[in-house]
Amino acid sequence: MSGSSYTYDDGSGLAALAFLIVLLPLLLISLFAGYVISSFFLMKIFEKAGVQGKWRAWVPIYNTLVAAKLGDVSPWAYLIVVVGASVLSNIPVIGFVFGLVAVAASVVVAWRIGLKFGKDWPLLLLWLIPGVGTLIWLGILAFGSARWNPAIAPAPWANTVAADRTVWDGVPVQPGQQVSGPGYGGPGYGGPAAPPASGMTPPPAPGTTPPPPAPPQY
Repeated sequence: MSGSSYTYDDGSGLAALAFLIVLLPLLLISLFAGYVISSFFLMKIFEKAGVQGKWRAWVPIYNTLVAAKLGDVSPWAYLIVVVGASVLSNIPVIGFVFGLVAVAASVVVAWRIGLKFGKDWPLLLLWLIPGVGTLIWLGILAFGSARWNPAIAPAPWANTVAADRTVWDGVPVQPGQQVSGPGYGGPGYGGPAAPPASGMTPPPAPGTTPPPPAPPQY
């Protein structure tokens, strides 16, 4: 009939809304659970690496920057790449390139951390599996019997802008890291030995005989 209009609703809109209402809480719970598990694993990895303060593993973004330092990558360069990839993701070509660089940076950080636990690159195949694979990779490093040993060959980018030159209190300075100021360095982490207190004689080197004590002065 002329001038008449008909509407048809098969209920698909309500079904989609109901599905979204059910799916959204499950998605949020999954994201929260993944964050808690990954942060807990990072906390264990940081403890093995000599990082002071368990809280560092639970701060979003910051925990990733600490991991970058342990992986011999400048945290600021890493942050710029990741933020750039997120901001430029919708721009053709440029966004794709930044995305590849961000993935590559994450891979090399994981690779260097794995090397310091005595794990070679094949273990990264787990890390490359989104979600579950990354958690398995973190769990192996966190609860495996391998000990942290930062005395490995220098990174190929050690003399580039990607090299870590920052110093953060509580985060060990890695061997070979070129720094411009004092930082935290425990035994085995490349930190300078503390000078002896005034008036005290430094302990003798291992394998040597200490000199006799000086006669008293009257």
